[in-house]
Amino acid sequence: MVKVVDNRTQLTTEAGGRVMATRQIHPAGAGVTVCIPARNEEPSIADIIEGAQSFCEEVLVVDGHSSDRTAEVAARCGARVVTDNKKGKGDAIRVGAAEAKYPVVVFMDADGSHDPADIPALVKDIQDGKADLTIGSRGKGGSDELHGDIEKLLRMVGSDIILIGINMRWKQHLTDSQNGFRAIRRDVLLDLELKENITTIEQEMTMKCLKKGYVVSEVPTHEYSRKYGESVIKLRHVWFRYIYSFIKHLI
Repeated sequence: MVKVVDNRTQLTTEAGGRVMATRQIHPAGAGVTVCIPARNEEPSIADIIEGAQSFCEEVLVVDGHSSDRTAEVAARCGARVVTDNKKGKGDAIRVGAAEAKYPVVVFMDADGSHDPADIPALVKDIQDGKADLTIGSRGKGGSDELHGDIEKLLRMVGSDIILIGINMRWKQHLTDSQNGFRAIRRDVLLDLELKENITTIEQEMTMKCLKKGYVVSEVPTHEYSRKYGESVIKLRHVWFRYIYSFIKHLI
């Protein structure tokens, strides 16, 4: 069970009610929900939740009907757990948008590739009224996932081509349009009426924000290699969807 008292999160055991830990919530965490889409991430989910809890008022895990103990571990760590509709990450993000309790939503992956300590920087522009969406930029902060083999090279080149198109279309100077580590105003997120069901959701979110006149900023964040297992996303299965989504939302 989780209680928030005077900006402190108290974690207690389910049985005896004994306090297990007390965490100070960072001032930047006020009014923030951290939303973590997760499917079969049991080995890493506890570390992600515990790292995020100091930087938000709510950790929301959107479970993709995991076959392992992801949902159970997340709930035991103090996260609120809901399930998606089995359509992919895009669907999980829409579910998270509908379920989030606070006006700023931070999305981060469940595989350990994002550092929760970057959350205050992600939410600052939004809390200061300077942006509606802030993207964690791998172009400025670096990535362990975009270098090292042919598939990663193709992924990086494809991302850059799409990024150039976005910058030219809306006269921006963004260095990353697709990183899943991002913060957005919840009301803006709901206004976008996002449709994509897979990882193209981040690209759609960026483009729709710009199309609707919302302000998009970015801060440097580093993308780390996933801690456990391998990604189920294969470029050869989704590349055409990225191109289709890009052309569709560019007009």
